[in-house]
Amino acid sequence: MLKQTVATAKTVDLAIEAACAELGVSADAVEVEVLEEGKKGILGLGAVDAKVSVTLKSTPALRGLEFVENLVKNMSLDATVEITEQDDEGATIAINGDKLGILIGRRGDVLDSLQYLATLAANINKNGFYRITVDVQGYREKRAETLRGVAKRMSEKVLKYKRSFALEPMNAYERRIIHSACQDIPGVTTRSIGEGADRKIIISPEKK
Repeated sequence: MLKQTVATAKTVDLAIEAACAELGVSADAVEVEVLEEGKKGILGLGAVDAKVSVTLKSTPALRGLEFVENLVKNMSLDATVEITEQDDEGATIAINGDKLGILIGRRGDVLDSLQYLATLAANINKNGFYRITVDVQGYREKRAETLRGVAKRMSEKVLKYKRSFALEPMNAYERRIIHSACQDIPGVTTRSIGEGADRKIIISPEKK
C-alpha cells in the first residue's frame, strides 16, 4: 500500500487533492508538507506549480499493515498485502500470493500467531482495543466453511445416537463458528470444556 507521495499542481489545494486521489484517501487522513507554494507568473511567464509531500497518518490499521508487510518482506515471500476492510473497531488484512502455506501452519496456528502480533502492533500507544484480522489466500472463509460442515455432521450423529460427542480442541475463533452453526440446528446444544489449547466443544442432545 502506497503511504506517501509527492504531487504538483497549479495550487497547493489542487496538489493535495491529486496526492490524496493517488493514495485513495481523503484529506483528513494525511499529513501535508508544502515543498513549493507555486507562483502564477506574469501573463503565463515564470509560473511555477505548487508541490506537496503527502503522507498517510499513522492509524491502528496502518500499523498492523506495516507489521505484516515487513514480515512478508523479511521472509522473502512473493505476496501482496492489503487492507480489505476497516472501520473504527477493526480491520482485515489480506495476504495473497504463491506458496504461502508457511504463513498458515497446521490448522491456522501460524496465522493466528501472526494475527496476534499484528494486533499488538496496531494497538501500540492506543487507548482501547483495535481488532486486526489477518487472512491468507482466503483461508479463513474456507476453514469456516469446513467447520460448518463439521458442526452439521456431528449434530446429525448426536440426533441419531441420542448422545453427546466431543470435537477436537479448537481456538476461540473456531469454537465460535461451531457454536454459531449449531444454533441453527434444532435439537442440539453446545458447550465448551477444557483449558487453553485443550479447550474443545461438546455437542449434546437438547434437553426438553
